[in-house]
Amino acid sequence: MGLFGKTQQASPKEMVNEWTHKIRKESNNIERQIRGIQREEEKTKRMIKDSAKRGERDSCRILAKEIVKADKQINKLYSSIAHLSSIQMSMKHQLATLRVAGALAKSTEVMQSMQQLVKVPEIHATMREMSKEMMKAGIIEEMMDDAMETLDDDDLEEEADEEVDRVLYELTAGELGKAPAAVNDSLPVTEVEGATAGPSRVAAATAVAIEEEDDLEDMKARLEALRS
Repeated sequence: MGLFGKTQQASPKEMVNEWTHKIRKESNNIERQIRGIQREEEKTKRMIKDSAKRGERDSCRILAKEIVKADKQINKLYSSIAHLSSIQMSMKHQLATLRVAGALAKSTEVMQSMQQLVKVPEIHATMREMSKEMMKAGIIEEMMDDAMETLDDDDLEEEADEEVDRVLYELTAGELGKAPAAVNDSLPVTEVEGATAGPSRVAAATAVAIEEEDDLEDMKARLEALRS
C-alpha cells in the first residue's frame, strides 16, 4: 500500500521503507554529482597544463582555485554518502527492532548523521523533511536550527593559497606553485635529512594523499556492501 491518499498515519514499517527509498535515491543523486564534478575537474586540469605551457601564470592560479573548490566539494559529498549509508544501515536495524519490540527505537547515530546531512545544500530539503518525520516517529529528538561552521576568513584564504600552490606544483611538474610544506610535528631533521628536504616533503604529502584516498575508498566500499 502506498503512503499517499490515506486518512490514517503510515505504519512504522511503511515509514522505514519510505525513508530507506529516499536515502538510496539521494545517495545515487550525490554519486552522479560527484562524477559530474570529476569530469569537469579533469577538463580544468588539462586547461591548467595548456596554460602553463603558454606561460599564463594568472590563468593557472584561477583554474587551480577551481580544482581546490572541486576537491573540497567532492570530499563533502563523499562524507554525505557515508552518513546516508549509516542511516540506511540503522533503518535495517529499526526493522529488526520493530519485529521484536513492535515499535521504532530512538537512535543517537541517526540523530548525529541527520544533523550533518541537513547542512548539505544538495540534500537539505529532503533531509529536513525526513528529520521532522523521524522526530514524530520518536527515532530522533528535535534538532537545533542549522548551525553552520564558521571559520576565520584569513585562515580560509591562507589554506586556499596553500592548496592552490600544491595543485599547481603537482600538475606542472614543479614549474609553478610550491612543494607541499613538511609536517610541523615530525621528528627532528638531521643534517643528512636536511639536504634532501625537498623530496621528503613531496613524499610526506603523497602519503597524506594516499591516506585520504583510502578513507574515500572505505566510504565507497561500505556503500557497495550496503547495496549487496
